[in-house]
Amino acid sequence: MIKRLDHIAIAVKDIQAALAVYEGALGLACTLVEEIPEQKVKVAFLPTGDSEIELLEPTTEDSGVARFLEKRGEGMHHICVEVDDIEATLAELRARGTPLLDDKPKHGAHGRIAFLNPRGTHGVLIELVERGAADGLDSRR
Repeated sequence: MIKRLDHIAIAVKDIQAALAVYEGALGLACTLVEEIPEQKVKVAFLPTGDSEIELLEPTTEDSGVARFLEKRGEGMHHICVEVDDIEATLAELRARGTPLLDDKPKHGAHGRIAFLNPRGTHGVLIELVERGAADGLDSRR
């Protein structure tokens, strides 16, 4: 079901200020900065071996990341694991009674994504990603 830890996401108020720390102080190289309008965020990715650090900056005041920052401040937002088949994984999790935030995959920076409800994962927001998957997206959610 799970292939690997794909990335750890950190919510920030300002990606450029955060990149100064991650690139300057830690020596990581940013490989992608992209806006994802459906999720109302700007993202930056910094590879770290076989995984990445993802920085998340809200692009609107009503986004989930903006609400997270207002409530909790900057810091770890979620972890993401890569799966081979996101629809099969969601079906399996649903059958096991795992609470989902997304019933269907949606568009992400690297493929199709879906989130599990933190109420069922001991308070941790977990994202699933099927990398490179571009077909069959349901962006209505």
